[in-house]
Amino acid sequence: MTAEPPAATGGTGTAAVLENRPFLLLWLSQLATQVGSNMVLYGLTVVVLDSTNLSSVVSLLFLTFLVPAVLFSALAGVYVDRLDRRLVLVATNVLRAIVLVAIWAVNGDVTLILILNVVVSSLTVFFAPAEAAMIPYLVPRHQLVSANGLFTLTLNGAFALGYALLGPLIVKVAGGPAPVILVVAVLYGISAIFCATLPSNPPSPDTREKSDPVHEAGEAVQGTLSQLSEGAAYIRSNRAISWSLIYLGIAASLVGVIGVLGPKFAQATLGLGTQDLILVVLPLGTGIVMGVLLLNAYGRYVPRRRAIEGGLIALGTLLAMLTVAGPVSRALARVTPGSSDVGAVTTLIAVVIVMAFLAGIAYGIVAISSQTQLQEDLPEEVRGRVFGVLNMLVSVGSFLPIIIVGPISDLIGTTEVLLIVAGLIFLFGILSITRRGHLMPAEELATAGTMIPSHAVDPIGVVRRTDELDTPPAMEPEGDA
Repeated sequence: MTAEPPAATGGTGTAAVLENRPFLLLWLSQLATQVGSNMVLYGLTVVVLDSTNLSSVVSLLFLTFLVPAVLFSALAGVYVDRLDRRLVLVATNVLRAIVLVAIWAVNGDVTLILILNVVVSSLTVFFAPAEAAMIPYLVPRHQLVSANGLFTLTLNGAFALGYALLGPLIVKVAGGPAPVILVVAVLYGISAIFCATLPSNPPSPDTREKSDPVHEAGEAVQGTLSQLSEGAAYIRSNRAISWSLIYLGIAASLVGVIGVLGPKFAQATLGLGTQDLILVVLPLGTGIVMGVLLLNAYGRYVPRRRAIEGGLIALGTLLAMLTVAGPVSRALARVTPGSSDVGAVTTLIAVVIVMAFLAGIAYGIVAISSQTQLQEDLPEEVRGRVFGVLNMLVSVGSFLPIIIVGPISDLIGTTEVLLIVAGLIFLFGILSITRRGHLMPAEELATAGTMIPSHAVDPIGVVRRTDELDTPPAMEPEGDA
């Protein structure tokens, strides 16, 4: 007998959604698998780099995570609709746990690791749509916004928690990456147990009767491409939207660059171990949070476009400084009489932490301001299609550095590649300032109506203008009778 989804509850907030026990277990499953996937990505990066010392092989490792999602997502979604989604969730978690144990057992054989990781990533392609499809089955309609918001927050925070904190921490404490792989295998097993307690969600009779899922998947892909084409046409006709998408593409590319070159950067440029990437990524993640907080508190006083451009310039500058910090520190230690290696390393770590924190603030300002500006400037009727193009751009922005920067860094060096990336980011910030023109004066706001794009308005002038309109005129002093 098929279990029924839970009855609707009254609240709509996050706390009310988490009172729904099946949804809570599904969310905990997502938390375990998303954080675990990023932990194992970090652990395997260390394994591959320690075994080969080649950033190009790290690029290949990242591609084994991404390529199956691109190739099989549409087909996986069709098959998920034909199966009991609870069984899909349980089976994919169990199988991923087994394959991770196999990865641990091959003991650093890079070729087998890459092959087995393709299997893990292919299984994940089936897990993700089954998980997303279970949310509206478990959650009443009036709680869907909160439920999806919680899943999105978890998805965005999983990289920082798994790749930047827990993965490096376990590798550092355990003295190697092998325990990380086993810990993640356990997390997948726990996720499978959580999913096994969910109500059954079998396919509808109409879905069972359909045939040729490959043809159905092809139609889905064709429809998606049509929507993307419409979104791309709108973007080409709106210059401001194009700029916002480019800003977000740069942010996505930088994440890919740091992911591929980060461990080698810690080793070759900073003179630290590959396991010490946490010294860069953790303050970087903390800085991103601080950037969000600063925007929330003071963002309305700064023109959004200027915040993005200033963030790009600062990000390029700080990344360049971070890149040369290690060589400069070692050079100063050699020419400074009486300096100790311990003191030089301590100073270098302190400098790296501060600069990574500031770079995180700049990155957060660029990414959040760009996303907000895009949401404000887009008409509601084209948002879905434009954000579809955005997702494609973000994927391409992640793919390109993964494919390119690894092999290039093996040829010319990690430091040199990062300096080039820093210079390009800095120059694009300058290019945006010089090519996009002046911001709209605040006086024009009063006569321009409400259709002014947010990127064109000087909010400081707007605040001043609003204050002037809201402040009553001063009373003239009365004369003597």
